Amino acid sequence: MITTPVTARLLRGAIEVEQTEDGVLPHRLPAWVRARGVDGQLAMAEAQPAGVRLAFRTRATVLELDTRPTKRVYAGSPPRPDGVYDLLVDGSPAGQGSVAGGNTLAIDLTTGTADHRPGPHGTLRFTGLPDREKDVEIWLPHNETTELLTLRTDAPVAPAPDRGRRVWLHHGSSISHGSDAASPTTTWPALAASLGGVDLVNLGFGGSALLDPFTARTMRDTPADLISVKLGINLVNTELMRLRAFTPAVHGFLDTIRDGHPTAPLLVVSPILCPIHEDTPGPSAMDPAELAAGRLRFRATGDPADRAGGKLTLRVIRDELARIVAQRAAGDPHLHHLDGRRLYGEADAADLPLPDALHPDAATHRRMGERFAALAFTAQGAFGGGGPVLPGE
Repeated sequence: MITTPVTARLLRGAIEVEQTEDGVLPHRLPAWVRARGVDGQLAMAEAQPAGVRLAFRTRATVLELDTRPTKRVYAGSPPRPDGVYDLLVDGSPAGQGSVAGGNTLAIDLTTGTADHRPGPHGTLRFTGLPDREKDVEIWLPHNETTELLTLRTDAPVAPAPDRGRRVWLHHGSSISHGSDAASPTTTWPALAASLGGVDLVNLGFGGSALLDPFTARTMRDTPADLISVKLGINLVNTELMRLRAFTPAVHGFLDTIRDGHPTAPLLVVSPILCPIHEDTPGPSAMDPAELAAGRLRFRATGDPADRAGGKLTLRVIRDELARIVAQRAAGDPHLHHLDGRRLYGEADAADLPLPDALHPDAATHRRMGERFAALAFTAQGAFGGGGPVLPGE
């Protein structure tokens, strides 16, 4: 077996790679942001490698990857399943695996405390790969912080060549991060990227799509051909701001992105349907009755009457985002808008209800990914041109 250190040359989809004592840790926000002591939820989310993958060319038939994951354990809840790694060979699914052990992050949601406990590394192993030169990708668990230590193969590896695919940079909430998707290649952005024939950089941050200026600056400075921002649900369920602050914050966020990408197609996506927050402001809270029964379910705790004072709901946000984009598009022909209910709307909620009232399940991720690809990547879509023809289109 040939040992290859994991370096940034073998990684796609990361904003930055941190050198650790034993290997590397992919990040989705740069060090200058992390050094400012970002919110704990965001710090955890940006270190979870949603959309990050090893990409290399080899004729190896056996692959071994040593990693040290960080497992989250929530007080009072059953253990979470181990994160899933997806193996692709020449773009097609070729296997899945998980790594046991690793560090543990014990979280108590009732007190807001977290305890980090170090643990050993583990090994991911794939065998029986075709004995020919091929492009190999190992997509890292989208919801599990993953330190990468060493890659071992039975043939040499080289960084994947540039195939000339357009780069799609996307920002959103936990729904874009992957929430309850089955695996890293089946989050809705990963599915849409595969159907659209583009390379994904996913800046979906669980609980943290909050119009933070540093996120806009990161997007400004990240090379990309196509850009999208999906805004709304976190602004409601954190009750972070009112309409008076929301409107200029959106303008400022888009202005910053445009400073670095003045003519790239930029798609603003409003929230998917979420019945508990359509007309009721936040914050969201865990439903204590459901929690007592061993189930996680959220409820809206705001008062619908407070909309008159500027509190945000999803319906208010959708209307305002549509107005902002229409206003700006008069001078920005590359700016586009997509109502999130076209990805998941009332009929979908009847068919595939959100299991915890906030997050889509695996089947809904697939539906959203297919719909986004059909709406954005075909000839008449915001990202039309330069991509493959989709099945059935």
